[in-house]
Amino acid sequence: MQYLTTPAIGDAVEGPGSCYRNSSMPILRAAHVKTLEALEIYWVLLRVMVPITIITELLSRMGVIEAIAPAFAPVMSLVGLPPELGLAWLSGMLVGIWGAVPLLFVLVPMDSLSVADVTVFSALLLFAHALPIEQKIIQQAGPRMLTTTALRIFGGLLYAFLLHNFLVVTGLLSEPVNPAWIPMNATPNWTGFFIGLLEAMVTMLFILLALTWGLEILKVTGILGLVMKGLAPLLQLAGIRGEAGHLTAVGLFLGISYGGGLLVREARSGLVSPRQIFISCVFMGFAHSVIEDTLIVVAIGADLSAVLGGRVVFAVVATAAIAGLLRVISDEAFSKWAFRTSGPQSAVQQGA
Repeated sequence: MQYLTTPAIGDAVEGPGSCYRNSSMPILRAAHVKTLEALEIYWVLLRVMVPITIITELLSRMGVIEAIAPAFAPVMSLVGLPPELGLAWLSGMLVGIWGAVPLLFVLVPMDSLSVADVTVFSALLLFAHALPIEQKIIQQAGPRMLTTTALRIFGGLLYAFLLHNFLVVTGLLSEPVNPAWIPMNATPNWTGFFIGLLEAMVTMLFILLALTWGLEILKVTGILGLVMKGLAPLLQLAGIRGEAGHLTAVGLFLGISYGGGLLVREARSGLVSPRQIFISCVFMGFAHSVIEDTLIVVAIGADLSAVLGGRVVFAVVATAAIAGLLRVISDEAFSKWAFRTSGPQSAVQQGA
């Protein structure tokens, strides 16, 4: 590709070929940058996931997982899941979705799980994952970390509980799970385990690259922007309006790192009211990165309508209820429980 950056060729050659090369340069640069970004993310994930997966497998073979599983039983029983998956849920909350999915079929045999089980487990992950990182970003915008973290965890449990009971009553998704991708599976020996781990990590790299490029294509073509504009009425139902609506839409599709990061900027500028910032952060906690995260859990066997459509509907309804509550609580209570008022964002009196 050296010919693309040689001025002599670009200056001397006329016609369609030259135009093609010149127009291709920004695309190639963007692809190069996004690939490097994806590789950096992959390297971080690799350093976290590989040790956790190996330690989990070791603990499982030693019988430690079986011993501590009862501690998760009360919570997992609420949503109809095996207690062993509590460890994968905890890993997801601390590390992220990529830290949890490789453990799914290691902790519990695949043939014992239904589509409903994987869907409910995925719902838990989608609501509350990578909490130390994502909630730190949210905190920088002003909302209190403890409050928004609790809302994400209990919101996820409530949605998973409602979803589980709905599936039990209707009998939907009761068939055995048939994932398109198995990150890891239980193996009888260490050789098979490490081969499976290597295969999972290689597959994860390709998935991460495909998602990164796919999102960039949607942004470049303008499709993502159009969808964001179309979401404005939906966000208004949740009590989010004005500039906060646009920023929330960014977080909905691209994740808290993007949407939350933009909210931090707006919070410091004072252009968006504290209550709107809080409501926006609550909504993003319930529903964010709906393209990438959804594709990951659908690949392991989750039902698309439940982890995407149902999750967004729940996010709108739950956020609208919280927004209604904010309208009746005092500024003092809001400052104490929901929003830090120190610094540039001190005008709590601004309405929601």
